[in-house]
Amino acid sequence: MEEIKELDQFIQYLRTERQYSVQTQKAYRRDIQAFVDFMEDSGGFNGFAQVDAVAVSSYVSYMNEKQYSPATTSRKLSSLRGLYKFLMKIGAAKEDPFALVETKKVHNHLPQFFFEPEIEALFKAVSGDEPLTIRNRALLEVLYDTGIRVSECANLTLKQIDFNVGAMLIHGKGDKDRYVVFGQRCAKALHRYLDTVRMELAGVRGLVEPHVFLNQHGKPLTPRGIEYILDQVIKQTSLTAKIHPHMLRHSFATHMLDHGADLRTVQELLGHSSLSTTQIYTHVTTEHLVNDYMKYFPGHHDDTPSHSD
Repeated sequence: MEEIKELDQFIQYLRTERQYSVQTQKAYRRDIQAFVDFMEDSGGFNGFAQVDAVAVSSYVSYMNEKQYSPATTSRKLSSLRGLYKFLMKIGAAKEDPFALVETKKVHNHLPQFFFEPEIEALFKAVSGDEPLTIRNRALLEVLYDTGIRVSECANLTLKQIDFNVGAMLIHGKGDKDRYVVFGQRCAKALHRYLDTVRMELAGVRGLVEPHVFLNQHGKPLTPRGIEYILDQVIKQTSLTAKIHPHMLRHSFATHMLDHGADLRTVQELLGHSSLSTTQIYTHVTTEHLVNDYMKYFPGHHDDTPSHSD
């Protein structure tokens, strides 16, 4: 079908020209295919060039009925606008029927993070000598000490780690490489895992496995597997927060800024292409400062004696 050919061309463009990651390519394809499926279920789809304002309005109404979040709706519409921008570029469409659609304002929620005592509680939960506990300790150390994404951690291989300089080469979003640094505590946990437990896990399959973190069957941990491990770890603590995959990454960034790190440095370590993405963490630290001020500064309370001149 012609529309499938055009979609494939667009995905190839994202891969070769824009150098988007595989995950981003899949997200675009998924969003666009969802629109095609909607059109087919609504009476037929005759190609992207035939989509008109009525079809667009129907799709937006459908997403509202499904109660998609503003962020999800905005992302889906952005994917379709990206497609039409490409189709207009190659002459496969005359206009973008989604160009005039207004999207609901997406509120930037402050990222959730652990306070430093909560981080220590997490590490205390993985301080045992059981093989998988040793692996989980190393896993938490890497995620918190480097601030890398869960997907980057899942894809981490042995050759990406340089213990001599205390750094890792990370293959990030958009096939962009960056170096991240890790400290002595992380290095110690990694050595303990790599020198004992990982060798046993790798031996289960009898193969040379390049990935750092393996499951009990000797296969590389997936992002979903890492998320499951984090869920199990937090259940061993008294913490009530529900952990999500990037909370350790958010904690890394927040604590770095709390202790005086330069915003540009944190941007580089996180692999953000735009400084504005990193700046959201300054709002977290500012909120933290305000809360501490309101809680501890004596001049804030009405019953505090006034200073004499």
